[in-house]
Amino acid sequence: MNTPRKAVALISGGLDSLLAARVMLEQGIHVEGINFYTGFCVEGHTHAIRKKDKKKPKRNNALWSAEQLGIKLHIIDIIEEYKDVLINPKHGYGANMNPCLDCKIFMVSKAKQWMEENGFDFIITGEVMGQRPMSQRKDLLPVVVRESGADDLLLRPLCAQNLAATLPEREGWVDRDKLLGFSGRNRKPQMALAKEFGFEDYATPAGGCCFLTDKNYSNKLVDLWKARNKKEYELDDIMLLKVGRHIRPQPHYKLIVSREEGENNFLKGYKKLFSSIEIQSHGGPLTLIDGNANDDELKYAARIAARFSQGRDAENVTVKITQANGDEKIIDVPPMPPSEIKQEWYV
Repeated sequence: MNTPRKAVALISGGLDSLLAARVMLEQGIHVEGINFYTGFCVEGHTHAIRKKDKKKPKRNNALWSAEQLGIKLHIIDIIEEYKDVLINPKHGYGANMNPCLDCKIFMVSKAKQWMEENGFDFIITGEVMGQRPMSQRKDLLPVVVRESGADDLLLRPLCAQNLAATLPEREGWVDRDKLLGFSGRNRKPQMALAKEFGFEDYATPAGGCCFLTDKNYSNKLVDLWKARNKKEYELDDIMLLKVGRHIRPQPHYKLIVSREEGENNFLKGYKKLFSSIEIQSHGGPLTLIDGNANDDELKYAARIAARFSQGRDAENVTVKITQANGDEKIIDVPPMPPSEIKQEWYV
C-alpha cells in the first residue's frame, strides 16, 4: 500500500479551518494541525476572567477543533517573531490594527518551514476566496502563495475549484473533483457542510479570534505606543490591554481600573510591576497606574478610582496607594464627580 501523503493544516479554531482539514481527512490524507500563538487571541483569556462571560465555553477552539477531527495539534509560540509583522506590516493594516495579509503570509511561511522540517508534503488552509477583504480577495490569494514561499504546495480545499490546480491536485495526491468552490462572505455553505459532517457547537462563523480586529482594543494599542513614543510591546502589555477601563488623565500616565471581581483578581498579579490604588473603606476596584505619576497625580488618580467604588456618593473614601518601589500610604479622598471625568480620557 502507498504511504498516505501528509498535510499540515493551519488551525485557527474557526469553522473554515475545521472544515478544510476534514475535507482532506475524507480523502485519506494524514493531517496534523498547527496553531500559532501571537498573544492577541481572544480565547482562553477574557472569557475566563469576566463574570459576564461565564456562560461562554472556556475552551481553546483550536484544541477543540483538533479533538473533533481526531488529529494532533502543534501550538507554536511566535510572540517575538510576530512583533515585526504587527509593527512593520508591508501591506498595511485593515480597518483597525489588524495586519491580516502580512499575518497570513507570515503564518503560511512558518507552516512551510514546519512542513519541511517534519517531512510533510503540503499545506492546507481554510481560506475562502472573497470572504475577508484584506487577505482573501481573489487578487490577494496569489500574494500569499508567492510571498510566503509556499508556491503550489498551498492548497485551499474550500475554494480550490475557483483556483488553479496545485501540485497535490496535479500529482493526484488529492482528488480535485472532491474539493469545493466556496466563495464570498455568505457562510451558509460552510454551515451546511458542518451539519453534514456532524459538527456542532463550533466557533461562531466569521467571529474571528484576534483582538487586533477590534476597534476598542486597537485604540488602546495605539495609545500605548503614543504614550511610550515608540512601537513596542511585551506579552504583559497586550494582556493588560484586554482588561479593565483604561483612563488617561495625562499623556504620561493612565489608570487601568478593574470592572469586576475577576478583573480585580487578575490585576493583583501585576501589583509588583505598577503603582496601585486599593479602596479600603468600601467595595471597589483595584487600579493600576501605568506610567510615572507624582504624589499629586496619584491622589488625583485615587479620586477617579473612588468614583468607580461603592463609595462614589460618600464624602470621602479611604484608599491605599502603593507605589512601584513598595512605599505605601493610606489617605482619604473625595470621589471625583462624574462631570469632571472627561470622555476623552477613556482610551
